[in-house]
Amino acid sequence: MNRKVRIIQIGYGKMGCRIVSYMIESGADIIGIFDADPLKTGSFIPGCDDKLKIEPVDGIEERIKQLRPDCAIVATKSLMRDVRDTILKCVEYGVSVVTTCDEALYPWTSSPAITKEIDLAAKAHACTVSSSGFPDLAYCSMIAATCGAAHRITAITGQASYNVDDYGIALARHHGVGLTEEEFHREIGSRNHITDVEQRRLINSGEFTAIPMWNANCWLCAKLGLTIRSHRQINLPIIAAKEVYSSTMVRVIRKGETLGMSAKAVAETEEGIRLETESIGKVYETGEEDTNDWMIHGDPDIRVSNANIHNEEMICSLVVSRIVDTLNGPFGFVTSDHFQPATFLLNPINTYIRNMD
Repeated sequence: MNRKVRIIQIGYGKMGCRIVSYMIESGADIIGIFDADPLKTGSFIPGCDDKLKIEPVDGIEERIKQLRPDCAIVATKSLMRDVRDTILKCVEYGVSVVTTCDEALYPWTSSPAITKEIDLAAKAHACTVSSSGFPDLAYCSMIAATCGAAHRITAITGQASYNVDDYGIALARHHGVGLTEEEFHREIGSRNHITDVEQRRLINSGEFTAIPMWNANCWLCAKLGLTIRSHRQINLPIIAAKEVYSSTMVRVIRKGETLGMSAKAVAETEEGIRLETESIGKVYETGEEDTNDWMIHGDPDIRVSNANIHNEEMICSLVVSRIVDTLNGPFGFVTSDHFQPATFLLNPINTYIRNMD
């Protein structure tokens, strides 16, 4: 590609700020930044053109027509039903999308109707929608690659932890931060007890609330050629044993309130391989750090472990790297199991894009 990639950023919270910074350093042309927070509207962006200011997201459709971006980064919320309208507004004008939405990692099994709607719209308007973030590497491509060193696999288990204060208010609320234990079980934990019939109904109606490991399990099964026979998820509160300050909630989480949650997904496959994975998202206490620990059980047993990782920075780096695959990819909603592991951008990002002028 002989010119800079023209990109708009939708969502300028904790993650969005870093993504914009990384895109600028990678040689992208940031032509528009949008956010729903009226307090941010009109603010200038460090490192960007002096005329570039944060604009209200309400006017984005008209601005997309005026700006004609190549790609939009959607860094707002965690569920497909919450990002659907924003993604469709981009796609309907032929703008490709990379999103940080957790569920978008592999949404075909949790929000199939919304995913199909976006897929058909992207194909009709000759553009591509995909997602990325830390799970793209640490729960998915890195684990799938490691499986290649196993002769036989009986189970895949994984546990990852992250500080919800690194990601903003939408994710903190999604994890129940600040709820009482009773409120957590009523609003989030009640989903643990639904029947298979009710789970299918929620999935087909677009009302199912997937946890990140649900989508990671489905990504891995798709990549490894496994067929899921049954899939369940369990959300449990992590209760504060003492007062802990949350910078995202801008208040102290009191003893007995929820710091976050343990979210476990268990998938049984027709091939006999069990996937049992857990993400622990909570407000960290002093001294706690991000971890990522997986085991491939079989012949041989193989462990993949990352200590003191930098979740936030890796999410943003991977999103920028996946712009390349998205703009080079086939049209439609393309999950990253169809791509190679994300590319290190040694050179300006436009030099890696081959499908555009």
